[in-house]
Amino acid sequence: MSQFINARETLVTEALDGLLRGSGGRLARLDGYPHVKVIVRADWPQNDGVDRVAVISGGGSGHEPAHAGFVGDGLLTAAVCGEVFASPSVDAVLAGILSVTGPAGCLLIVKNYTGDRLNFGLAAARARALGRRVEMVVVDDDIALPEAVQARGVAGTLFVHKIAGALAAGGVGLDHVAAAARSAIGRLASIGMSLDTCTIPGSPKESRIAAGQAELGLGIHGEPGSEKVAFEGAKAAVALVAERLRPHLAAGRRHALLLNNLGGCTPLEMGVLAEELCRSALAPALGWMIGPAPLMTSLDMRGFSVSLLALQDGEEVLLTAPTGCPAWAPLRPLGPPEVRPMPAGLAPQSFAPSADPAMRALLERCCTVLASQEAALNALDAKVGDGDTGSTLATAARSLLAAADGLPLADRPALLTAIGLALGTSMGGSSGVLLAIFFAGAGEAAAAGADWPAALQAGLARMAAVGGAKAGDRTMIDALAPALEALAAGGGVAGAAKAARAGADATRAMTARAGRSAYVSAGDLSGHADPGAEAVARLFEGLA
Repeated sequence: MSQFINARETLVTEALDGLLRGSGGRLARLDGYPHVKVIVRADWPQNDGVDRVAVISGGGSGHEPAHAGFVGDGLLTAAVCGEVFASPSVDAVLAGILSVTGPAGCLLIVKNYTGDRLNFGLAAARARALGRRVEMVVVDDDIALPEAVQARGVAGTLFVHKIAGALAAGGVGLDHVAAAARSAIGRLASIGMSLDTCTIPGSPKESRIAAGQAELGLGIHGEPGSEKVAFEGAKAAVALVAERLRPHLAAGRRHALLLNNLGGCTPLEMGVLAEELCRSALAPALGWMIGPAPLMTSLDMRGFSVSLLALQDGEEVLLTAPTGCPAWAPLRPLGPPEVRPMPAGLAPQSFAPSADPAMRALLERCCTVLASQEAALNALDAKVGDGDTGSTLATAARSLLAAADGLPLADRPALLTAIGLALGTSMGGSSGVLLAIFFAGAGEAAAAGADWPAALQAGLARMAAVGGAKAGDRTMIDALAPALEALAAGGGVAGAAKAARAGADATRAMTARAGRSAYVSAGDLSGHADPGAEAVARLFEGLA
């Protein structure tokens, strides 16, 4: 799989330097590349005179923005970075400790992986031998493997970073900071789910998750989940995760939830997962949420994790305390969506419903045809656009069908106008606007006495004038114009279907001069019909 990297050997150091360049001077690094990769706060004194506790974390790279992205006021003082999914060396950790630790001492926050425990632990011992005060806490929040002797540390670690960082920034002593971190660890629980494995740079991608399956209880280093489960959508996925987390809720306490993108989920997906969590069995115990955001990723893994922290008094203050880290997603109180009324001037136009069995049958037939072509039109659009033409039309068709009982089916001008308004609302995008203009123009012409073919041609003329496209520009007009001409000439639906098909097929060799295809190279368009024109042709063919 191609990736935007130069070489695996320089991937981490180049990425860290890119982070530093964009930090606006907030961050610096130790001069130890390539073996010592330590990112520090640029405003932290570089001597032993600092009177605040330093908070240090780190581990393998590939979890960005953790760990270097969270170095800043109110969070980490330094991050010690290893290679991808590999613990940093003892010398690297020791360098990080010595670079930021003064008389107040430092706290090491370590995830419960053998390499991290050993390397951070030995470095702490060596630092103590050099006279530094060092405490170390180990995060083991993963609940996926309840029988494991040592649970893994995953995204719940970020709660510990923030609590310890806020306390240290407030001047609290090392013993108090370490005790607060240990207390939080004891109240943490996390579990994740993924639909696909991650792609480790320089290695072939492993495909171990079959279609229709998901892995539950996965780690953050690409290791398999604790079990494979059937995937039945976001609602079922969240319900399963909530089921595993529910026994870890603390009775009588409010909980903070962290919704973490493991790297490959879109913001739309994460928004759906957030909504489902707020409807889940966990909801009554939730008071606050961090995210949804990519906070502790696993490269490009297409999955998410959920971490719960049973809050103690005052921890909301620590978790909401400001930090200078742009990558940090702040803790916010959960509440229902605020809904405000539509502006008075946008109240929907109403029509008196009326019955016409023949017109209703025609409308239902049109909608059924368009809905049936969803997959085929999406596949065609994927070759020349963003792959949503079929879904857009099918959604509008289903919406129109659902509203059929309220349409003025016996009043042709009002019906055309009502369809235009409905499509402008349900379709969205340029297609919805253009078809709304088309039907509005047709409705006006029908109200002025035009028959069906003439009214539809008037609507087409209005759409072309506003949209700026004409025949030959490789748009739906190339099929719709000849189809309406055939109807006006008395060719009937069969003649219109034949003309629309010829027009749609002709777009395969056209140069796009309007619409989205105008931004696609001629080579990518060649041999493929315009999706809008193809939709028109299939509609008339379905009617015929």
